[in-house]
Amino acid sequence: MTKNRFHEALTTDNAALLLVDHQVGLFTGVRDISVGELTHNVACLARAALRLSIPVVVTTTAADSMWGPLVPELRAVLPEGHEVIDRSTVNAWHDPRVRSAIEATGRDKIMIAGVSLEVCAAFPAMAAAAEGYGAYVAVDASGTFSAAKRETGLLRLQQAGVVVSDYAALAVEMLADNAHPLAPSVYADLDMPFASLVGQLAAAHNR
Repeated sequence: MTKNRFHEALTTDNAALLLVDHQVGLFTGVRDISVGELTHNVACLARAALRLSIPVVVTTTAADSMWGPLVPELRAVLPEGHEVIDRSTVNAWHDPRVRSAIEATGRDKIMIAGVSLEVCAAFPAMAAAAEGYGAYVAVDASGTFSAAKRETGLLRLQQAGVVVSDYAALAVEMLADNAHPLAPSVYADLDMPFASLVGQLAAAHNR
């Protein structure tokens, strides 16, 4: 039977996360999602990934000139001293340092989020897929500058065989089991207060 890579689950052993250009300057142009929601979502995704010991590769473009630093909410989530690769290539996949960082993880499934969706997330995702990686884009942890860019970016991703998802679904897929000791912390990282509330109600009921 032929193995379908789209049916191979993301796990804490096979996945890495690539965050591309979540920079202050680029956020000022985002129009397809509110800046507050985008900031929240990418910070939550990074926090949950780190909780699950997922390797996280972070990159910017021209941070000292064109697009500015990482948004502070994401920077605050990253461990002290976590490397941010500042590059000039449009496609992050074309920077040897980014490629080396991904390859060093030993993971064959790459989750990607970026600003903009149709370039910073899509280009490396399509390049990774072309080289045999399982590529996933967290759409709600990415953003772009118009509805048309969002629509065409999503179409191009799907045409290239990239899996599109939301940030929380990716994290929960890797968690895999709600009985896992880290489950309450992961749900808290994802900022899903309804899950915490249900857990609190269940605990109170069992007392």
